[in-house]
Amino acid sequence: MRIELAKHAGYCFGVREAVNLALESAEQHGAVHMLGDIVHNEVVVAQLAAAGVKVVRSLEEAAGAPVLFRAHGTPADTWEAARAQSLEILDGTCPLVSKIHAEVRELAHEGRTIVIIGDHGHDEVVGIASQVEQPHVVSSPAEAEELPRMRRVGVVSQSTQMLENVAAILNVLCRKVVDLRFVNTICFPTRRNQEEIRELAERNDVVVIVGSFTSANTKRLASIGATINERTHQVATAADLRPEWFAEAESVGVSAGASTPDELIAAVVERIRVLAAG
Repeated sequence: MRIELAKHAGYCFGVREAVNLALESAEQHGAVHMLGDIVHNEVVVAQLAAAGVKVVRSLEEAAGAPVLFRAHGTPADTWEAARAQSLEILDGTCPLVSKIHAEVRELAHEGRTIVIIGDHGHDEVVGIASQVEQPHVVSSPAEAEELPRMRRVGVVSQSTQMLENVAAILNVLCRKVVDLRFVNTICFPTRRNQEEIRELAERNDVVVIVGSFTSANTKRLASIGATINERTHQVATAADLRPEWFAEAESVGVSAGASTPDELIAAVVERIRVLAAG
């Protein structure tokens, strides 16, 4: 059985930089407090914990060691509170997420009502929303239909949104808004990985997506794959693979979410080889 691994499966550069920062800082300081999970992957969080990076849920818990702000971004009021407490801050925010923060502030400075296309309650969306006053967060065209008519609107999106969803929401907003300015903040790694999974799903009998079920971008890859190829499966680790998935399959395409480490992907590929041989 042929196994095709997506060229850019796994860590994006923002996640890789954040994880490396955490590991290097723990080695330098002996201990680092991480405000929330650095990325949405339980294996990565466990590896960091073993290296001395402890997850805390509040700044009060973070006292006594440098505090690491995660790749998804941190709300503005948390930054202010950390500075007020004179905590040593290690900024692991993805540069592309930081750029979204700057873009949404600029749109608000233009006097525009802000609409954020993203998942309600997602860490990244919470951080984006904290940059401006009273933004609207919409996750679907149906939610966009519920918005009032507005004159001047600025729109950004969560970096890992599907382009199709963003386009559908913009179609709704165009009927409701007189002066609309959209800044495409879907990050390049997301767009590239989504295109790769479309190609994998078309030319392989089975598709396997590796990554945590808490990861929004991983679940979107699995969703895209499933719309093209019904034999698409998401697994958190190699232990989740099932032999029956590969019955009579001649080829398997493998990709992974942006927070999935290389060793998890390699373990899944090796397990597929074993199942194919057995």
